[in-house]
Amino acid sequence: MSDKTFSLDVGNDGVAIITMDVPGESMNTLRDSFAAEVRDLLGEIVQDSSIKGVVFTSGKPGSFIAGADIAMLAACKTTDDAYQISRGAQQLFNELAALKVPVVAAIDGPCLGGGLELALACDYRICSDSAKTVLGVPEVQLGLLPGGGGTQRLPRLVGVARSLDMMLSGRQLRAKQAKKFGLVEETVPLSVLVDVAREYALKGKRKAVKPNLKGAEKLLESTAFGRKVIFDQAGKKVLAKTQGNYPAPLKIIDCVRTGLEKGLDAGYEVEARHFGELVMTPESEALRSIFFATTEMKKESGAGDAKPLPLNKVMVLGGGLMGGGIASVTALKAKLPARIKDIAEPGLQNALAYSYKQVDKRVKKRQMTPAQRDKAMSLLSTTTRYDGIKDVDIVVEAVFEDLNLKHQMVKDVEANCGEHTIFASNTSSLPIGQIAEAASRPDKVIGLHYFSPVEKMPLVEVIAHKGTSAETIATTVAFARKQGKTPIVVQDGAGFYVNRILALYMNEAANLLLDGEPVEALDKALVKFGFPVGPVTLLDEVGIDVGAKISPILESELGSRFAAPAAFAKLLADDRKGRKNGKGFYQYGGKAKGKKPVDESVYQVLGIQPQGRLSQSELAERCVVQMLNEAVRCLEEGIIASPRDGDIGAIFGIGFPPFLGGPFRYIDRLGAKSLVERLRSYQERFGDRFAPADKLVAMAEQDERFYP
Repeated sequence: MSDKTFSLDVGNDGVAIITMDVPGESMNTLRDSFAAEVRDLLGEIVQDSSIKGVVFTSGKPGSFIAGADIAMLAACKTTDDAYQISRGAQQLFNELAALKVPVVAAIDGPCLGGGLELALACDYRICSDSAKTVLGVPEVQLGLLPGGGGTQRLPRLVGVARSLDMMLSGRQLRAKQAKKFGLVEETVPLSVLVDVAREYALKGKRKAVKPNLKGAEKLLESTAFGRKVIFDQAGKKVLAKTQGNYPAPLKIIDCVRTGLEKGLDAGYEVEARHFGELVMTPESEALRSIFFATTEMKKESGAGDAKPLPLNKVMVLGGGLMGGGIASVTALKAKLPARIKDIAEPGLQNALAYSYKQVDKRVKKRQMTPAQRDKAMSLLSTTTRYDGIKDVDIVVEAVFEDLNLKHQMVKDVEANCGEHTIFASNTSSLPIGQIAEAASRPDKVIGLHYFSPVEKMPLVEVIAHKGTSAETIATTVAFARKQGKTPIVVQDGAGFYVNRILALYMNEAANLLLDGEPVEALDKALVKFGFPVGPVTLLDEVGIDVGAKISPILESELGSRFAAPAAFAKLLADDRKGRKNGKGFYQYGGKAKGKKPVDESVYQVLGIQPQGRLSQSELAERCVVQMLNEAVRCLEEGIIASPRDGDIGAIFGIGFPPFLGGPFRYIDRLGAKSLVERLRSYQERFGDRFAPADKLVAMAEQDERFYP
């Protein structure tokens, strides 16, 4: 077996095929250590006068180049170390572009980051029409920017506005979109991909190309003033979206602007300099840690060496919003047959309509054909009785939060399904051990807590009670992954992990509100801190009645620090449930889009006069330290297995700011000692709900961290 990554094969037609195939890896990624090998190949091509063109392809089926290997960035000790990596990539791709014969990228599968930058250095790009083929520059999601010349080549190929959209969002284009944008010349069936690429390789060097723009787009980009408008608008949108918490987007804009205004050399220089600076930022370090954590978690069963059982058929109990969402991701993402049971036909029809809406959206966006939509929908079936379910492998229960009802569901499933069938409850607050008390096979009972809306929220909590078998855990984790979810395994207990840390954060926001802080001030402060929405908006979205129902369960199981503020009772007495009944903290009438105005009458209901005495940073700190403190308690009690799981759970479950890396990485940044001091200061002023966790106090005394 060769230890080389690149091979060269010259055909009788004079076309040289360069094949990239990183030994021992499932996907190709670029490393700076490959530079010498590539330069040797380029030297061979220059010396061989029989070569008329070059096709660059991958030796890995369904995968072109997934990007650069970001592990190499961890070795960078200084900004200059990272600057040199960028400079090296730019120079190598420039050498590829400078070949006197045409070079064609034959793309099948993911072509991302450095992989797309390599393709951009080629004269032509041909891609397969496979559903796996996607092109993009997602570096911004790691707090970085395209550092191999991408900020310079992409705008010149597809236009300023389109390139900024790609780089600032990190979104990936499918084959048809890439063709429409002018990113690739052709999309062809995989069977003829290399043949078509060969034809292009014999066409001769490509002349300078202009973006395929029309109308207002063309008019804007053809003048310096128009481009200034594009850059200014992009900057405003970035700041509105990121609240200034992410440095990479503004640096991307600066790279593109510099290159277009001052030329390629200046553009390459500022790209490498900004890349070097970004690699060393705490934001990029945090975002890269999330990437590594999720990659690592994909290899774990969640239960040591236990192997998951095969999954062939699923049943969902309950056709409501959650049940419909769970059935939808089971059929559409996991591609498993799912049978939905509800007590009435309207519930079943709603669940089917929910799934149809998801797939039909994709048809309208031309991401799938009507035939593919119908095939996906054929995986869903419905029933009002326990029939056709003897062979189901897992039942996901999504009925009301009532212990007696859930006990009945367990008994019904055990009476009608096989002995191997797993019973997974989507409860958000009831301990799984209590649900399992009704089971004759408690080892098959587990929690599977989804977040709403199911099709969008990436996290699920897999909750094991003391009697859950390792095999059941492993199978449930595998099932969640098939649905496209990131599962974390947590131990049983009221609120589990995510709702438990969220509850104290929300309670503190309610306390601040009752102290006279305005609704919009609270929401703005936490959005500025980095949450996707503020706590008051979140309460309206989740439902004030839901929050009120969970609080007593948490208080009875975990103590007085979870006591709900008086706000809940007052709001419910006024029939304020939030968005669901159009009556909450915000106004929901009318068809106006955008930000909803505060319903000022809520202050009268709460008996307060809003004054707004505290700064944004004070408002955010009081809510966030409660979440951090409770996260440490969850680790201390073994609810979560590691700081890594706690960080991923908080980021993917409730939108904890990704640029901070999660509660535990953020505590490391603050310092345990500093956090304990802040908590004790609040404890003196507001009581024992701010008492620091024992583990946190011990860490502060020993000057310890959660991560090395």
